[in-house]
Amino acid sequence: MKTVMIVDDSKTVRSYHGSILTSMGLNIIEAANGMEALEKSLESDIDLYLVDVNMPIMDGYTLTAELRKNNNNKTVPIIMVTTQEAEEDKISSYKIGANFFEVKPIKPDKLKAYVELLVKS
Repeated sequence: MKTVMIVDDSKTVRSYHGSILTSMGLNIIEAANGMEALEKSLESDIDLYLVDVNMPIMDGYTLTAELRKNNNNKTVPIIMVTTQEAEEDKISSYKIGANFFEVKPIKPDKLKAYVELLVKS
C-alpha cells in the first residue's frame, strides 16, 4: 500500500486531504509542521508528500529543500498545497524541488488525478 504524508498545521486541512486519499486506498501519515514531517520521514517509506507552505517551526519550502537533500527522498513526489497564490511562490516551489503547486482548497478530482499520475500508475 502506498503512503502519503500530509504536512499542514491545520488539522481540518489534514483531515480533508486524508479523507480524499484514504478513499483511494492510500495509507496516510500526518505531520503538523516541517520538523515533525522530517522526523517521521526517517521512520517510514513515503511515496508522496502533500506539503503546506506556511507552517510554524519549519515551513514547506525548508521542508522540501531538506527532503531533497536526503537520498531516500530525492525523487519522491512533492505537491505544494497552499494559500499562497503569487507566481513567485509557485516558482520558488518548483526551484526547490516540488512536482506540483496548487492553491487551497484543492478540488478532490484534481488531487486524485495528481496522485494517480505520481504514485498509483
